[in-house]
Amino acid sequence: MADKFNLDILIDIASTPALLVALIAVLGNVLQKKDTASIVKGGIKTFVGFLVVTAGAGVVEGSLAPFGEMFQAAFNMQGVVPNNEAIVALALTKYGTYTALIMLVGMAFNILIARFTRFKYIYLTGHATLYMSCMIAVILSVTKMGTVPLVFFGGLALGIANTIFPAIAQPFTKQITKNNTVALGHTGNFGYALSGLIGKYVGNKEKSTEDINFPKGLSFLRDSTVSITLTMAVVYVIVALFAGNDFVTKNLSDGTNYIIYSLQQAGSFAAGVFVILAGVRLILAEIVPAFKGISERLVPNSVPALDCPIVFPYAPNAVLIGFLTSFVGGIFSLVIMVLTGTTVIIPGVVPHFFCGATAGVYGNATGGLRGAVIGSFVHGVIISFMPILLMPVMGDLGFQGSTFSDTDYGVVGIFLGNLANAGGQIAVISGIIAVLAVLIGLTVFFKNKKVDAVSE
Repeated sequence: MADKFNLDILIDIASTPALLVALIAVLGNVLQKKDTASIVKGGIKTFVGFLVVTAGAGVVEGSLAPFGEMFQAAFNMQGVVPNNEAIVALALTKYGTYTALIMLVGMAFNILIARFTRFKYIYLTGHATLYMSCMIAVILSVTKMGTVPLVFFGGLALGIANTIFPAIAQPFTKQITKNNTVALGHTGNFGYALSGLIGKYVGNKEKSTEDINFPKGLSFLRDSTVSITLTMAVVYVIVALFAGNDFVTKNLSDGTNYIIYSLQQAGSFAAGVFVILAGVRLILAEIVPAFKGISERLVPNSVPALDCPIVFPYAPNAVLIGFLTSFVGGIFSLVIMVLTGTTVIIPGVVPHFFCGATAGVYGNATGGLRGAVIGSFVHGVIISFMPILLMPVMGDLGFQGSTFSDTDYGVVGIFLGNLANAGGQIAVISGIIAVLAVLIGLTVFFKNKKVDAVSE
């Protein structure tokens, strides 16, 4: 009973980003032998900063939820809505224990891989880790694997994923932040790296989204809060007009006029983004210096990988542009699905905001405005079609009206799921070990290359 209680506490800490990262900040300051006041201040400010970001994200999600309902009603759409929270809530009822154990083992493997390979990323986004653990648990359960190997190899797969995905995005993250002190730890890193790559080859880095020239009379649009509010107000009102006053007042606004309600939601969206940006600044001011202690003592040269809003302050215009063009990519994909008769994936407004906005920042970093638009659009198409490929490998959860949305779920899920379907347990275990071997091989190769360069 005591063991289960302790396990529950560990799981609660690991899956609560604010507390997890606050403890990391405290540990980092302790390892640097800072005074008590600095240790306490760093922990509390990091804790509060994450709660501020969470509160802002909650406001954004709350304002987007009715938008999604209005969109479906306006255009009479029926289909699968990608939503990480919904599919995880469904899966945890059956796979909760496996999920929790994989999560804890995976975090340990992430630290070990960072310690002994050249990939020094410590994944600190707790809820994203929980969701990925849940998906891995579901897929490995299909192979009828025993509890111990399922938890061990599931944890290893999670640890590898939480190391690789920050690594593939880091070349572009460094272009955004102008340093190597922080990495991105989110479940859309594959899509963000692809957006950065697209921006590099088709964009123009010199023409940034943040340098958009507005006419003198419209110079107020340079303020991101103003531009976000006005843009979202137009988008909300257009969708509300198609949905109709009756639907909105009866189902969403509690009697408030549908235009007024739309304007309120647009303002709430902008307020949520403003709060997120404030929270990110508070976190980065504390976690980056504190992490230096962990980097020096436990995992030399390690880099904290944090949630996607950490890049929002670097390009607020790209955030809005990325969201809108990713959503357009989702609508484009929906039309293709209807015409070809496949499963219809209805654009999920929340993933298109958080992931699309981030893809916009990455596309802008390498290709300016053009990179942000094209990179985010392609991202929107990818997160629309990837769920179709993922659903068949999800066992009994494959067609439950919802699915995982972000690109990293698709990459990991399709890889493990197809191995499971093709060769069962042996194929899955072999695949996981093969990827680990590649990480170790790359570490040895670059180490030898560095030694050769020095000897010359």
